[in-house]
Amino acid sequence: METQAKFRDKFSLNFRLLSDPEFEAIEAYGARRLKRFMGKSALGIVRSTALIGPDGRIRHLWETAPSKGHAAEVLEVLQSLVR
Repeated sequence: METQAKFRDKFSLNFRLLSDPEFEAIEAYGARRLKRFMGKSALGIVRSTALIGPDGRIRHLWETAPSKGHAAEVLEVLQSLVR
């Protein structure tokens, strides 16, 4: 949580960042999976994005979320949903 607070402050975010040390939400969204790196497999968190509506239902899911250009793509989908 301390690391998240530093990240929030560094980028002046105006929303909460959630912590899930027990992996409850991560498991519920299927974001913890077997990953391969340099020939080895390990359980890890997959960078993904879920756009959740006010009713708590997933409106759009990106199974993988590359850092470059992803925010613009999410914004585009969000704007199309509110029109």
